[in-house]
Amino acid sequence: MSSNTWTPLAVSSEAQAWRGSLWRMVEAQHVASTMKIVDSQAEQDLLETLLEASKPALPPGAETLDYLLATPFRYPPRRSGSRFRSLTDPGVFYGAESVRTASAELGYWRWQFLRDALDLEKLEPVAHTAFRADVSTLAVDLRKSPFNADAAAWQHPSDYSGTQAFACVAREAEIGGIVYQSVRDPHPAWCMALLTPHAFAKPRPQATMQTWWLAVHQDQVIWRRESKSMTFSAAAWLGAA
Repeated sequence: MSSNTWTPLAVSSEAQAWRGSLWRMVEAQHVASTMKIVDSQAEQDLLETLLEASKPALPPGAETLDYLLATPFRYPPRRSGSRFRSLTDPGVFYGAESVRTASAELGYWRWQFLRDALDLEKLEPVAHTAFRADVSTLAVDLRKSPFNADAAAWQHPSDYSGTQAFACVAREAEIGGIVYQSVRDPHPAWCMALLTPHAFAKPRPQATMQTWWLAVHQDQVIWRRESKSMTFSAAAWLGAA
């Protein structure tokens, strides 16, 4: 079956209960940014309250979630959309099986930003937070039959038309998550797109978090944490740039 001809009934018939956890990497600058312009904790609390009031309303199901889980459902996508979200679709929470894969996925977009920026040679190290979220939802796995027949559409580095069309059908089928092969990690790894805030098993991420520093260069991105490091060459990403 073509990626453009899947029906809600056909997708629903292949869905299974999925329980597990996902890693996600986000920039860790929200608190530091407001601290720079206030003189006390009280002023910072007031500023955070005012900023919260100016943000888009949370969609149904996200009101009780921690902001790390709710944020992807709150804001519109980037101008080109994302793999499973067009400009007109509801929010999507993207996670990965490991810190490494989450780092490769985010590192690609930071590298893409550098390539699009004028007169920038590199992005200096910025702190990021890696966190883990527990998931319990009905899901389909695009790596498995019969979906893997359309692997070329699911794994295209830059054309998201097939995956966005499939996500629309999955939403109609009331599927909560889509498991798929990572396109940015050169090692075999999977990612998952959550289509609804109801897909989380718990309203808060796991307590254990990691801080990583990301530096972006024209030819590679480098993640560092204490004595550990991860480097991703941009050579494999050039076809999607």
